Amino acid sequence: MNTALSRQARRAFSSSARRFQAVPTQKPVLEKEFKIYRWNPDEPATKPTLQSYKIDLNQTGPMILDALIKIKNEVDPTLTFRRSCREGICGSCAMNIDGQNTLACLCRIDREPAKDTKIYPLPHMYIVKDLVPDLTLFYKQYKSIEPWLQNDNPPAEGEFLQSPEERKKLDGMYECILCACCSTSCPSYWWNQDEYLGPATLMQAYRWIADSRDANGAERKERLQNEMSLYRCHTIFNCSRTCPKGLNPAAAIAHIKMELAAD
Repeated sequence: MNTALSRQARRAFSSSARRFQAVPTQKPVLEKEFKIYRWNPDEPATKPTLQSYKIDLNQTGPMILDALIKIKNEVDPTLTFRRSCREGICGSCAMNIDGQNTLACLCRIDREPAKDTKIYPLPHMYIVKDLVPDLTLFYKQYKSIEPWLQNDNPPAEGEFLQSPEERKKLDGMYECILCACCSTSCPSYWWNQDEYLGPATLMQAYRWIADSRDANGAERKERLQNEMSLYRCHTIFNCSRTCPKGLNPAAAIAHIKMELAAD
């Protein structure tokens, strides 16, 4: 008898608990329009255009890259863009979003539904397809500064050592992820990128000039001593304003100019 009452009590408790459990609510639709640059090299006669996509922001993540991935996965698989780490480390997803060069994975979606978001590839670059710029020249310029430690006199034992003060000089330069946001925001680079190295490459050049372990500083500076490689910089600070990592390429360029003037 006691067992039967116990079972009945458990059933009653279970049914009453289910009645009071919270029912998940469906978020209202928050539709946002994205206008994305489209160009297909397989159709060269067709001019580039902005294609509109509308998605529910309550069904995607908070970043622009989340929206792009949702569009590609669920709406239009032909949309082409670069992405990799999704953590602001690799620089793959650099693009122009609402007029500013930045990383799609670090750029939050403006949740105002009445305002559309316009997405373009990095400006003044040859386009491979859609949001993918051709960075061949950018990487070639980076290679030209020989971005590695050069010292023919290694220590007899152990490693190259630096004082804390010497190491601190590299802060704000070694963090560069070569996303090209700064260089492609620079008007001098737009018009002279065949010869002007641009903010990203010049900051990396100074990263090695300032490194106390490197013994090739004089040769590095000599390669910059010409009209175009360095001195096309007119210090308008677009590069520092747009850097998604908060770095200051303009300051590095200014340091190079001061050191060349002092030599």
